[in-house]
Amino acid sequence: MAQKTSERGLAGAAAPVVTEPGRVRNVVLVGHSGSGKTTLAEALLAASGTIPRPGSVTEGTTVCDHDPAAVRQQRSVSLACAPLVHDDVKINLLDTPGFADFVGELRAGLRAADAALFVVSAVDGVDDATTALWEECAAVGMPRAVAITRLDHPRADYDGTLERCQEAFGDNVMPLYQPMLADDGQSVAGLLGLVTLRVLDYSAGYPPQARDAEPEHLAPVEEDRNTLIEGIIAESEDETLMDRYLGGEPVGQDVLIPDLEKAVARGHFYPVIPVCAQTGVGLDALLDTLVTSAPTPLEHDLPAVTGVDGSPRTPLTCDPDGPLVAEVVKTTIDRHVGRVSLVRVFSGTLRPEQTVHVSGHGMAERGHPDHDADERIAHIYSPLGAQLREVSACVAGDLCAITKSGSAETGDTLSGKDQPLLMAPWRMPEPLLPIAVVAKSRSDEDALAKNLARLVAGDPTLRLERNADTHQLVLWCMGESHADVVLERLRAGGVELDTEPVKVSLRETFGAAAKGHGRHVKQSGGHGQYAVCDIEVEPLPRGSGFEFVDKVVGGAVPHNYIPSVEKGVRAQLERGLVAGYPVVDLRVTLFDGKAHSVDSSDAAFQTAGSMALKEAAEAGQMTLLEPVDEIVVRVPETYVGAVMSDLSGRRGRPMGSESDDDTGYSLVRAEVPATELIRYAVELRAITSGAGTFSRTYVRHEPMPAHLAEAVRKEAVASR
Repeated sequence: MAQKTSERGLAGAAAPVVTEPGRVRNVVLVGHSGSGKTTLAEALLAASGTIPRPGSVTEGTTVCDHDPAAVRQQRSVSLACAPLVHDDVKINLLDTPGFADFVGELRAGLRAADAALFVVSAVDGVDDATTALWEECAAVGMPRAVAITRLDHPRADYDGTLERCQEAFGDNVMPLYQPMLADDGQSVAGLLGLVTLRVLDYSAGYPPQARDAEPEHLAPVEEDRNTLIEGIIAESEDETLMDRYLGGEPVGQDVLIPDLEKAVARGHFYPVIPVCAQTGVGLDALLDTLVTSAPTPLEHDLPAVTGVDGSPRTPLTCDPDGPLVAEVVKTTIDRHVGRVSLVRVFSGTLRPEQTVHVSGHGMAERGHPDHDADERIAHIYSPLGAQLREVSACVAGDLCAITKSGSAETGDTLSGKDQPLLMAPWRMPEPLLPIAVVAKSRSDEDALAKNLARLVAGDPTLRLERNADTHQLVLWCMGESHADVVLERLRAGGVELDTEPVKVSLRETFGAAAKGHGRHVKQSGGHGQYAVCDIEVEPLPRGSGFEFVDKVVGGAVPHNYIPSVEKGVRAQLERGLVAGYPVVDLRVTLFDGKAHSVDSSDAAFQTAGSMALKEAAEAGQMTLLEPVDEIVVRVPETYVGAVMSDLSGRRGRPMGSESDDDTGYSLVRAEVPATELIRYAVELRAITSGAGTFSRTYVRHEPMPAHLAEAVRKEAVASR
């Protein structure tokens, strides 16, 4: 299916070639799942002649949703780049998933873009997650525009959706066009430009017929037009313009349009364009707006750069002749060509056959060890979904793809071999849903490790860890859908695997002092083994660790065997005593024992020390300790009560909440046992309709309730 899509996508146009940053617009499409981002991108590609006809999400024939998982789920699961040319300007459309599980792909799209197009369905409106994303873009000053889609749907409510956008996004969100209904009074057949007072008539199809508005069209939009003009003038650099306008002086389009374009590019004004991907309504208006109002890469501040050792460097500019600095924003594995890296060039020019320095730092906790290497770039491509079209160069400000890199991972910096640099990383969310995976057979273990390494290299929202206590291989994902896609890709790579319940790293400790006697005496093959030791075990305060004390008198245990006893005790502490978890916070005192002049040995006293500890455990009121995390939950204020109630039901101890009046969100803090948080990433989303997020930090281990501890013990015994 993906191959079919790619071939269809290529039929329209050759790869666009750009030689200067001013002719590039990098626009990321964002919005909740189902708002119509991919369908809109497909329509824009067809409207610009890039592809001969738009594909279908339901049929799996779109350019952007070429991933098999996206075809199966009928929704975007990864970032896709789809360039087109309009009015001799290259627009790199970056289609992102709208589902919260794939927020890492969204973050990558924001990193690669210079402006964001918020796609809002006229049927479903604005959700809390989209509002939060708007605020995030506002915090970094990213220019934004709004496309209200699905105007052809029977339940479409353009006016109501526009009102909700203005409530959620602010007063400077204003429409540039007013939809005009067809004769049936239901469908949208045209647009009226509120600045130009020109009608775009789509009743005969796309492209539209343009004409001046009739007098009867002007009265209904007079108030909206005046509001728009006042909004544009308020952002004008001409401080006298508002006074002149209020004084009755007419303001011409030759003043309004340039001021509008500047305000949008600076991120101070947010135009709304009604569009319908199915009928073509508004597609040309949207393309015109992106070309004239979205900022060029020259207007976008570059991320900070340092030397690979962290030493400061002079800030760079978007100069094709400057030092090469590019970044891998997306890495995928194609079964035909191998590793494919989507690259944003920020400075300099990337050329074929060029040797570059690949630097990756600061992601070791996510399974990306720091690395530096020189690599030769063989070919450079312009990606169109899954298709790669070879180009001669990629200048500063543009996007391209490279293949078969041996070391480049998502987030890595590509720079000049003679002047290696490192870009400041972008903020990635923490994966909080653990999935334990296990190969079905020993022969699958190597394939599992190899494919996991590839996936982690391409997806910074994945974290892979081998739990030293439970010995499980755990994939930390963003949610169930993210986990499903990851597991599907592993299986598609030929790996037979299963999942199993995730185990939490518990600890064991002594609840009371106890004594233990270890006697290891046996004769085997003429070589005897003789060791006897007596120990006393005392619990210590939480976090004290382990102490070993020698109180042997009279040489009952020879001095050279005392370390052997300690070694045996430590080994048994690591293996656990009742449920197979490490034993902590205790003092072991060796106070007596016996040895044989011939048959005693280091190994024998290690075994005796282990046996003594086991005997002490049988009488020592062993306690299981569970980890407790402090979590901070960020939710809209309307969900605070539901979240606090849910946390209490998880044996959590709420520590209060803080309200942020500016955003309407609250931070709820609580201490919760980690065993109650295994699926919290999924359950919080259900409680808060996808608007809640949380972070967690380990605090301490504390005793587990007796009935839960007993269940763990029984499970451990049954598994032996």
